[in-house]
Amino acid sequence: MKFSHIRSSIIRDRYLYIMLIPFLLWYIIFQYKPLYGLQIAFKDFSVWKGMADSPWVGWKNFITFFDSPYFIRTLRNTLIINFYQLIFAFPVPIALALLLNEIRNALFKKTVQTLTYLPHFISVVVVAGIVTNFLAPSNGIVNLVISMFGGEKVYFLTQPDYFRTIFIASMDIWKEAGFNTIVYLAAVTAVNPALYEAAVMDGANRWKQTIHVTLPAMMPTIAIMLILKIGSMMEVSYEAIILLYQPSTYETADVISTYVYRSGLQEGQYDLATAVGLFNGLIGLILVLFANRTSKKLTETGLW
Repeated sequence: MKFSHIRSSIIRDRYLYIMLIPFLLWYIIFQYKPLYGLQIAFKDFSVWKGMADSPWVGWKNFITFFDSPYFIRTLRNTLIINFYQLIFAFPVPIALALLLNEIRNALFKKTVQTLTYLPHFISVVVVAGIVTNFLAPSNGIVNLVISMFGGEKVYFLTQPDYFRTIFIASMDIWKEAGFNTIVYLAAVTAVNPALYEAAVMDGANRWKQTIHVTLPAMMPTIAIMLILKIGSMMEVSYEAIILLYQPSTYETADVISTYVYRSGLQEGQYDLATAVGLFNGLIGLILVLFANRTSKKLTETGLW
C-alpha cells in the first residue's frame, strides 16, 4: 500500500523530480565526488605517482601544520576576523531591515533598498580595486581628504593595524549588508498586522512595537542566520584577502584559507594544503553542531 502511494506520488510530481535532477547532479559532482580526494591529506602526495600510488604518511601533514609558525597566526587571524564580522557586520542588515520597515514612502524605500543591495553583485575584484584606489597613498580620496586637513598621507594597505577594519567595512558591511537585509525584510513582512494593532491599543509607540513585536518575529530568522555564520567562522573570503593583503600585513591578514592557497597552488604542497583544509572543515562542522544545539535550547529554532 505504501509503495503504491509513493509510486503514484512520483508519477504525479514527475516533472518536479525531473527539475530536481540537475541540482542533485551538481551536488554529487562538485560536493560529494571531491570528498574522495581527502585521502591526499594522509599521503605524501606526488603528482607524478598519482593519488593511488602515493605512500600513506598518516597524520604527518597535520603535525607539520600544527608545528609550523603559521598555525597560531592563521588560526588567530581567522577567528579574530570572524569575531569582528559577528560583532560589527552581522547586526548591520538587521538594523537596516528595521529602519527600512519604518519608512512609509514606498519610492524612497525601494530606492534605498536597491542602492544598498546592488554592491552584492559587484565582483570581489572590482570591490578590491575600488578599495585600493580609495586608499591609494598618493591620489586616493581618503588620503586627499587627510592632506586637506593638514594630516600626513598613510598607505593604509601596508599597515597591519588597519587591515581588518578595511576588510570588514568594505567586504562585509558595504558589499553584503544590503543583500542580507532582504532575508530579514522577508521575516518582517510576515508579521501579522494584528499584532501591531494590538500593540497600539496597549499604548505602544513605534520603538516599543519594534522591540516587542518586530524583533521577536525576526528571532527565528536571526537564529538561523547566526547558526550559519558561526558554522562558517573558519571560512573567510580568501579571494578578497588575497586581493587586499601583502607580506607586510600577513601578521593580521593571513588566515587559514589564504595559507591553503599559498601552500597548495603556489608551493605545490597539495597534501599539506588538503590536511589544513580538512582541519578547517572539521572545526566548521563542530561549530555548526554547537551553534545549532545552543540555538535550539535558547530559541527553540535550529537548522534541524
